[in-house]
Amino acid sequence: MNILILTNTFTPHVGGVARSVESFIGEYRRRGHRVLVVAPEFPGMPRDETDVVRIEAIQNFNASDFSVALPIHPQLGEQVDAFQPDIVHSQHPFLLGITALRLARRRELPLVFTHHTLYEQYTHYIPGDSPALKRFAIVLATRYANLCDQVFAPSESIKELLWQRGVTRPISVVPTGVHLEHFAAGDGRAFRRQAGIPEDAWVVGHLGRLAPEKNLDFLARAVADFLGRHDRANFLVIGSGPSEAAIRDIFARAGLEARLHIVGILQQPALADALHAMDVFAFASRSETQGIVLTEAMAAGLPVVALEAAGVREVVRDGHNGRLLAEATPVAFAAALQWVRELPPQRRQEMQQAALATAGDFSVPRSADKALACYEALIPGAGAGARKGENGWEDVMTFVKTEWDILASLAQASDAALGTQLFSDKYR
Repeated sequence: MNILILTNTFTPHVGGVARSVESFIGEYRRRGHRVLVVAPEFPGMPRDETDVVRIEAIQNFNASDFSVALPIHPQLGEQVDAFQPDIVHSQHPFLLGITALRLARRRELPLVFTHHTLYEQYTHYIPGDSPALKRFAIVLATRYANLCDQVFAPSESIKELLWQRGVTRPISVVPTGVHLEHFAAGDGRAFRRQAGIPEDAWVVGHLGRLAPEKNLDFLARAVADFLGRHDRANFLVIGSGPSEAAIRDIFARAGLEARLHIVGILQQPALADALHAMDVFAFASRSETQGIVLTEAMAAGLPVVALEAAGVREVVRDGHNGRLLAEATPVAFAAALQWVRELPPQRRQEMQQAALATAGDFSVPRSADKALACYEALIPGAGAGARKGENGWEDVMTFVKTEWDILASLAQASDAALGTQLFSDKYR
């Protein structure tokens, strides 16, 4: 089949959505499907890309590492028609997500939406962040989902949350898969030498984008507390982002900067080497829909210490493959790290095997099977915006209805955010 994917983040951007899209399209193409990706321009993006359409974008929006696609892309319709998609898959409810809705409606194509993100956790990137803006983000995503034919939730927790928020369209749990073979082996000793970490150190590790929504101030304080009690403990961080300075400051104030190792963004095989240099994986984010990095760490055999949250509780089982903490205090987190450190060798090996088994449940082929089955079930019928007939008047009416639905969604989300009812029910 021909699969059209529209995403606001894509390579070389580093983040969960970009990695998810790359993972799925790689597996789809391996199985013989064609995939056309529509994504914004990003600094350092590959020059030669196959079946990727780049949209002009504002770079480093509001001092973040995100690109914001501009609303005008006149040649896109022709490129999509030449591709002849069977299905449209949107990764966001705004920007190129709106473009996905228009493309699907005008061409009678089924529209799938993956609710990757708890958008209310990211409003700090927008000037004028406020509780009203957070409510707007929630309602907008919910109303967008209800304009689609199928919604993918990355975890059961998010599926339940979407139901509670009022999503009425079919929801299937389709997590992002992990390439288990990429993480099964790695040269941890060599990476420690390269990073200046003693061979006999006990290493707490973290992987991810270093951004405020990842709760990294909390994580840094908790790990610094643990390191302060253990002279041979070190903290290895893979990633980059605006929170790096705050992490360094916390460790400097604790006098532990020599045992903090922030190594930036790594690609394979260095990424696997770095994970195999760790003894435990630490994760404090409470903004995840699915902790992809958790399953990657477990694919390297690492037990995980994490705060209990949506997208995390489906992966980490307390006392089985790590520690899942209901008490969100640095002291409790440091104590959980201590608990893992003191495990007897046999018990630690059992936990490592449990981590590997958990990672196996999130393999790329399993996730792709679920997504493709949903696509195939949708393609025989018409999409959510199916129109009757092929004459010009029908085209005009379909265009008007699509634009009206978009306007209604935005207006109703604004009503909910502001506590008003400017867009009265009688006009909906």
